Amino acid sequence: MADKSSIFDMIGPVMIGPSSSHTAGVVRIARAAIRILGAAPEEAVITFYNSFARTYEGHGSDKAIVAGLLDFKTDDTRIKEAFEHAAAKGLHYKFKSIGNASAMHPNTLKLNLKHGGREVEVIGQSRGGGVIRIVEVDGFSSNFSANQHTLIIDADDVKGSIAFIASVIAHDDCNIATMSVSRKGKHELARHFIEMDSGIKPITLDYLRQLSWVKQIIYIPNIDL
Repeated sequence: MADKSSIFDMIGPVMIGPSSSHTAGVVRIARAAIRILGAAPEEAVITFYNSFARTYEGHGSDKAIVAGLLDFKTDDTRIKEAFEHAAAKGLHYKFKSIGNASAMHPNTLKLNLKHGGREVEVIGQSRGGGVIRIVEVDGFSSNFSANQHTLIIDADDVKGSIAFIASVIAHDDCNIATMSVSRKGKHELARHFIEMDSGIKPITLDYLRQLSWVKQIIYIPNIDL
């Protein structure tokens, strides 16, 4: 599905950095990641790959990623002082860089985030103009943009589960834009990534959560709302 977002929708006049790929997209990857974590991170390890690894300091990607972890939007004037705000919030972070990951998109980053006892690993790509793709979550392959309302459902790999989940969402009058399912082996835990054109009702989420074969649900409303 084509992403028709304009660069001017994603990056404000005060956004640091000369490139939206290195600034606006980076902020949005981080904002998606903290919603997957479900809380403001206390610790973060940020790994930049390829083009990002070579230019993240000069293009302001280091400040942009920290700003996104603080949930600043792409046009927030505080991005320029993100390090100071992170220190005030008690966010501990460190940067790593890998410049020769040939199998990865040129503008790729990985976030390892912690809050309390919860940890997540999110890999995202910045595609230009503020457009992003989240391509992996905790080792499960994914492919969503955070431009739409997104459900991440962990469930037992049982027969008919995909059709059942789709039916429940349809009964909530939600149209599924994309849906992918990733598993690490036959009959192992399956992770469903579902993008929807509209938000889902809390009662529907509650119903899905009480199913015995559903282990976890993460709901990410459109992060640009």
